[in-house]
Amino acid sequence: MGLDPDRLNAIDLATVDEFHVGGLDATRELAAQMELATGLRILDVGSGIGGPARYFAAEHQCKVTGVDLTEEFVQVAQSLTRRTKLDHLVEFVQTSALDTKLPAETFDRAYMIHVGMNIADKAGVFCEVRRVLKPGGKFAIFDILRAGEIPITYPVPWASSEETSFVVSKGSYHNQLEKAGFHVERERVRTAFAIEFTERAIARAAQDGQPALALHLLMGNLAPVMIKNVLAMMKQGVLEPVELYARAV
Repeated sequence: MGLDPDRLNAIDLATVDEFHVGGLDATRELAAQMELATGLRILDVGSGIGGPARYFAAEHQCKVTGVDLTEEFVQVAQSLTRRTKLDHLVEFVQTSALDTKLPAETFDRAYMIHVGMNIADKAGVFCEVRRVLKPGGKFAIFDILRAGEIPITYPVPWASSEETSFVVSKGSYHNQLEKAGFHVERERVRTAFAIEFTERAIARAAQDGQPALALHLLMGNLAPVMIKNVLAMMKQGVLEPVELYARAV
């Protein structure tokens, strides 16, 4: 892409490290709802290769700890964070979101972006996030949820088959969050935004070709099929991207 690997900023990497529907635009929207301030400590649950964590650090000067189960994701996240000179604000830990081993009541905010679809035990994750959040802390979620009963068509970006896919309804999220000690303050369905964003991305790739830094580096050669499957199911009303904002009580 003509960029100097030793002179990168967080936004330079957004085409590959914002691994969710809506990309950087969706991360910005989520951040705008989280009542952020300089120096707040934030937990990134399922941090992947670290795009949102670097965004929160670079744009909002927050201190971010990302946790992810996949060793390779953590290694790449650490490397890219050093290259963007953000390693004084962002750290990544290889651990389970169900048992982070982080100290209790450490964080002011937490977020989870397109992670719940891969985790069967959502109650366990929400309880762990509540444990490490300070009372009154805010937990923001942006996941793809079940909106209809039609079977999911695979592959999708988070799973090649239903064995590793755990997509549930908004009601299930609300219920498990309340049981874990959160009050869900509001939700926002992002289907129209996600459809428009995805259609633009597909059209741009068809016209200009895939950029060197893009999601195919994470998803492999089936990336176009995965993206088109999700787009079709959002249009059919089978899946819906939803933001949830909850407060620790």
